[in-house]
Amino acid sequence: MILLTLLIFSLIVSTAYTKNLRRSVKNAPRTDSSTAKPSLERDRKVSVIVPAYNEAENIRDCAIAILESTALCVDNLEVLIVDDRSTDDTLAIAQTLQQQLNDPRLKILAGQARPANEYWAGKNWACAEAVQVATGDFLLFIDADVRLKPGAIETAIATVETEKIDLLTCMPALVCDCFAEWLVQPLMFNHLAVCFDFTAVNDPTTDSAFAAGPFMLFRRSAYDKIGGHAAVASEIVEDVELARRIKRAGLKLGLYAGSNLASVRMYRSWSALWEGWTKNLYLGANRSWGMMIYMAAIMFFLYPMPWLGLFIILKQIISLFPLSSSLFSLPSSFFLLPSSFLAIFVIWQQYNLRSLGAQISDCSTKYWWLGGLGGALVAAIAIGSAIKTETGWGWTWRGRALQINN
Repeated sequence: MILLTLLIFSLIVSTAYTKNLRRSVKNAPRTDSSTAKPSLERDRKVSVIVPAYNEAENIRDCAIAILESTALCVDNLEVLIVDDRSTDDTLAIAQTLQQQLNDPRLKILAGQARPANEYWAGKNWACAEAVQVATGDFLLFIDADVRLKPGAIETAIATVETEKIDLLTCMPALVCDCFAEWLVQPLMFNHLAVCFDFTAVNDPTTDSAFAAGPFMLFRRSAYDKIGGHAAVASEIVEDVELARRIKRAGLKLGLYAGSNLASVRMYRSWSALWEGWTKNLYLGANRSWGMMIYMAAIMFFLYPMPWLGLFIILKQIISLFPLSSSLFSLPSSFFLLPSSFLAIFVIWQQYNLRSLGAQISDCSTKYWWLGGLGGALVAAIAIGSAIKTETGWGWTWRGRALQINN
């Protein structure tokens, strides 16, 4: 009876979650490449800014993808790669590439030391440095693990101009390769789509605000008005804070599904994935323990619970089978049949969730049947993020210690 009750609760959670994700996917606006102008007016320019810290594995491909994605000339485009004092070969690789390509649109900046007695979190200092030399009317911030797709810059700017948007941000196509990524990343992207509904975020009358750091296109005037990265220097989750400031300033925020604009592979190992999500998940929820516990509970009932229930049911069936040829006539097994149906149905819903999310993330349903393990990992990340942030234990990003912004 207890098992049946838990599975019924899993069904309720799964049904509500699927409904919310379906609504978010349906309402997600998408950019239209057919509206993109082949070039900007001569007096209009976009600065693509890539902050890079220990990105030796990514920086070359990222820069090449930007340059090859567009036909914009040097009058309309500059690509600023800012090495944030990396300890690997990021700067050397970028400088070598600049020499090889000899493309006047590409500029490499060696980042300076951060100001003494000031706390600049994450990539904020590198971004602020680049803005000081950027000459664009538009500022497009992307991460080194992002790969722009053909026409992405023109399409994004055309959308900004047509829709009168001050900050256009998007959820890029999700690239997974290692096993840990397949387990966690699709579930995380789905959860973001549920928590930050596109309609609510894009509604100027609501307080809901979200921005995806891998792709943020600002009008320069709007960026300057809210103070840019200098105004959020100590924020770990600076992208969301910038989005909040856009809305508070009465400017227009646009959150789009961006699988046609860019792709991103955020983490390449379990250790990087754990460090990355525990860095910002709790802060993204406004340091709410309740939200982290709630998220962990939702993940448990959505994913591990039906698998655990099915395992228990099968174990009971095996133990009862020798005792009777009419298994389900036994009083003790009265609830096994409906419980098994519930467990299987909720497990099938896990596939539906992955399929729905793929409409935004463009990520296949590979390993969907390991959702039980993935949900358990996401739940652990939620609790781990709260503990690490509040205690500072192991709270780092690529070896750099983080500190909380009070």
